[in-house]
Amino acid sequence: MRAAGVTEFGGPEALHLVDVPDEPLGPGEVRLRVAAAAVNPTDTHARAGAYAERDPVKQPPWVPGMDAAGVVVEVGDGVDHVAPGDTVMAIVVPSGAHGGYREDLVLPGDSVVHAPAGTDAVAASTLPMNGLTARLALDLMALRPGQVLAVTGAAGAFGGYVVQLAKADGLTVVADASEADEALVRELGADVVVRRGDDVADRIREHFPEGVDGLADGSVQDALVLSAVKDGGAVATVRGYRGDGSRDLRMFPTRVHRAAQDRAALDRLRQQAEDGVLTLRVAETFPVEKAAEAHRKLERGGVRGRLVLTF
Repeated sequence: MRAAGVTEFGGPEALHLVDVPDEPLGPGEVRLRVAAAAVNPTDTHARAGAYAERDPVKQPPWVPGMDAAGVVVEVGDGVDHVAPGDTVMAIVVPSGAHGGYREDLVLPGDSVVHAPAGTDAVAASTLPMNGLTARLALDLMALRPGQVLAVTGAAGAFGGYVVQLAKADGLTVVADASEADEALVRELGADVVVRRGDDVADRIREHFPEGVDGLADGSVQDALVLSAVKDGGAVATVRGYRGDGSRDLRMFPTRVHRAAQDRAALDRLRQQAEDGVLTLRVAETFPVEKAAEAHRKLERGGVRGRLVLTF
């Protein structure tokens, strides 16, 4: 079975086609033939070995990928929400050769839902991981309608979904953007857009002098942006940052694996995509044989929308 993976951790050149064995199907599981797998920054970190110590599988190959979409091949006992032949999307928690960049994949049934109607597998593959991370971040902060949320990295996949989901939740959103991305971020629904940069906290305070109620820090600015948040406010981070302890902020490191089998949340994202609440943004596709090229492009920066591998 073909996959794009690494046998030694390293740069993009380490990523190449590998042969992986079929995964057995058990009760409550779904086997899908993968048609598309989105490429995310976490995949590049995995390829470089950033998560190797916590991966229980210590032997190569290691296959990255947290998003997949394709067609159901078979289902295990107890699965009745999808059936063979259905077009689906799924979130993947990678370990060893089990990752989204493989053409045949077995997953917990609750990690798999129908793809949004009217979308193809490429577009559908861009939603699960970032959409669930955005949803989890908002749920952890638990802001009330009418409160103010700041979003950094608003033009990115996580940040863009946070903006759209926050607006659907009734929040006021202030988001950062470069001059080139300002129109995009406004189109996503931000009420106020400030210029991105190391002084973004000051720019946010110009509009909300008392500070914002919550912050979703998609651009990983960490301590640089905390001053935008009022005392007692909530902060959702995406790479484990827990704050510096100097202020009374409620810190929520957002780890999407906690929501990887929240089928109701994933299916709600499907419905919101169908309803036009969420925008599925594809920047470019690459055949799986060119996975290394996709990683190089992502690491150069400036990608708006997702890069997607196709099988």
